[in-house]
Amino acid sequence: MRERVLTRPYKCITMDPTALLETDSKSLRSVNGSRRNSGSSLVSSSSASSNLSHLEEDSWCIWGRMVNEWDDVHKKKEKQIKDLVRKGIPHHFRAIMWQLLCNAQNMPIKDQYSDLLKMTSPSEKLIRRDIARTYPEHDFFKEKDSLGQEVLFNVMKAYSLVDREVGYCQGSAFIVGLLLMQMPEEEAFCVFVKLMQEYRLRELFKPSMAELSLCLYQFESMIQEHLPELHIHFQAQSFHTSMYASSWFLTIFLTSFPLPVATRIFDIFVCEGLEIVFRVGLAILQMNQAELIQLDMEGMLQHFQKVIPHQIDSDKVIQAAYQVKYNAKKMKKLEKEYTTIKSKEMEEQVEIKVRFFNQISGQVTRAQEAEENYLVKRELATVKQQSEEATAQLEQARQTISRLQGQQPPHGTMLQLEKELVQARLKEAESQCALKEMQDKILDIEKRNTSLPDDTNVARLQEELIGVKIREAEALTGMKEMRQQVHDLEDHWQRHLARTAGRWKDTPKKNAMAELQDELMSVRLREAEAQAELRETRQRMLEFETQNQIHSNQLRRAEQEARCLNDRVQTLTSQNKDLLLQLQEIKRRQAEIECKSKEEVMAVRLREADNIAAMAELQQQISELEIQKEEGKVQGQLNHTDSSQYIRELQDQILELSLKITPHQFPRTAAFSRFKVHDL
Repeated sequence: MRERVLTRPYKCITMDPTALLETDSKSLRSVNGSRRNSGSSLVSSSSASSNLSHLEEDSWCIWGRMVNEWDDVHKKKEKQIKDLVRKGIPHHFRAIMWQLLCNAQNMPIKDQYSDLLKMTSPSEKLIRRDIARTYPEHDFFKEKDSLGQEVLFNVMKAYSLVDREVGYCQGSAFIVGLLLMQMPEEEAFCVFVKLMQEYRLRELFKPSMAELSLCLYQFESMIQEHLPELHIHFQAQSFHTSMYASSWFLTIFLTSFPLPVATRIFDIFVCEGLEIVFRVGLAILQMNQAELIQLDMEGMLQHFQKVIPHQIDSDKVIQAAYQVKYNAKKMKKLEKEYTTIKSKEMEEQVEIKVRFFNQISGQVTRAQEAEENYLVKRELATVKQQSEEATAQLEQARQTISRLQGQQPPHGTMLQLEKELVQARLKEAESQCALKEMQDKILDIEKRNTSLPDDTNVARLQEELIGVKIREAEALTGMKEMRQQVHDLEDHWQRHLARTAGRWKDTPKKNAMAELQDELMSVRLREAEAQAELRETRQRMLEFETQNQIHSNQLRRAEQEARCLNDRVQTLTSQNKDLLLQLQEIKRRQAEIECKSKEEVMAVRLREADNIAAMAELQQQISELEIQKEEGKVQGQLNHTDSSQYIRELQDQILELSLKITPHQFPRTAAFSRFKVHDL
């Protein structure tokens, strides 16, 4: 296909690709206008056909030049390329354009394709099963074991080996089938790998389907924003988004719309990505809102499956799709919201699993401890019984020794008794050691039992277990008695048969009596067997009732423990709230104290600054007074009277200054006082 496209002669191959791209929209509009305005006259029809043929040649020139000079065109004229793709890629250029748009023309994985076909995939049976369901009405795929089905199997098998995490998914076969309609299988494989890796299809087809859930969540939010009435109707009818939109995202409308319409949408998908699915989906809902609001859930399903595919027009749908407001930032925000919701759900599920596991492990631990307690007590009872028996034997031996000593037995008898006494004492010591060990075990178990939530549960379990053992012993005793009776009847029957073996020569009356006796013995034997079976049935019934009672007790204890845990959780929650309130009050008080301390520190610093300024001013005045005093001394030498008066005035000023400086408590106050006294 690609060789045929590239070797086709173009008359306008020398045209500038930029000019061709700019004139394309005008050419296509003229085609539409010529179609709408075609009249019934022969002249107009012939002119329209000539215009169409001319415009078709122009379209071939545009797309051919674009393919040949793709490296230059797709970098400089990206917007014009998108406009041309939205108007539809010609069928003959679709294969090479899809490869160019997704950059799949020179992929290294293409060389591995033949080796992948030789390998075995674990998904081969599933692929074979679904091949017949992929485009069953298309001529390329409808015949069994045809070329189309074989190449579709090869591509799906190769990808399941390349991406083992995704493997094979049924919806992906429709995308591969569309690619195989346009190009050979190796190129289709490369394009499909590129679409899966870079167009979010791989995340959509993962086993968890997490990306599909995200897309449905985003699409439902768009419906709620742009079509609130329809969203309310869907909610009222329990018509979930996944019921009609899942196939839109998984197959890019290939299973929902006719193949020509879906191919037009797939052109835009290869060029622009998954955004076109959101746009087309919302456009379809806008165009069918009035009909959908009037239908119930089944009616809406029928409308999506049968009515919309027959009424849809590719040009109208694409035009309406690009009138939809699509905000990429808001979609990112919705993705973050969905991730947060899912993470919270996962945390809740993990917490529930942990609680259930802890509850089960606690029940198992308590049951094991109760069983160990019962076994230890039973062993203790056995040891006590052995100790009592040993004590009785020892006492009997002592009595025998005292009796023999009174009788003054011979020396050999005394030695034998001494040996028996030593053996009895050894047995007693062993019994005491065993008794001490059992007492230590009992103390250890009692310490562990103190940590159990309720001692009455253990006592109740012990009582129930003792009752079960008693009932079991009674049933076994009854079984033994019944079996003994059956055995006796069988012996009696055998003896009766032996007695009646030689009576076949007797008279008919005696024979009839013998037969009646035989029947009577048979009836009694069957009655005994029936009673034995009845006893066995009752024994099994008792066992079942015991198991039921044990299970009921376990369930009751679990419920009690759950209630205790809930009460404890509520108590801890209330304590936590009280502590939080106390902490908030302490933080508030601490903040108030810090504010007050800062204000006090600022006030002290301000007062210190004022004191320092006042001290500096007073020191300046003291310096001036000292200078005046020296000047007064010099003048006093000239005029003694005037100098004395001047000195007194200076002393008065110095006294006033000392009174002013005293409240500030400056360190130099003592020095200043010494200076004043010396001058006086």
